[in-house]
Amino acid sequence: MGKVVLIVEIRSLGQSGLKVTNLCLGTMTFGNQADQKTSFEILDKAFHAGVNFIDTADVYPIGRVSQAVAGATESIIGEWLGSKRDKVVLATKCFGAIGPGANDRGLSRKHIITSVDDSLRRLKTDYLDLF
Repeated sequence: MGKVVLIVEIRSLGQSGLKVTNLCLGTMTFGNQADQKTSFEILDKAFHAGVNFIDTADVYPIGRVSQAVAGATESIIGEWLGSKRDKVVLATKCFGAIGPGANDRGLSRKHIITSVDDSLRRLKTDYLDLF
């Protein structure tokens, strides 16, 4: 097989002022179906191909065995990100259950604030580009 060439274009993300690639790397399997080493390889290939847009969530990885694994994907991305932070548009989200408590899911103010704080810690960054 020949080498696959990825063609990415930079586009405006609505009226947010953000410039993102037309391809966004979804990471919902990092930490479950893809271990850290494989996840790093995927992130590296996408980044070196020009993809600057990474999507994750506080509940990822999908298909996890227990809620104790919730957030593992963000932790993997946080380990990888390092000095590339200013070159990446990072999107995360909340809603799904991250624990057994009544406030461990949904879009209450409490859950959103907790989710943002926890995501920032796991992603090892002090800001999110898109939530």
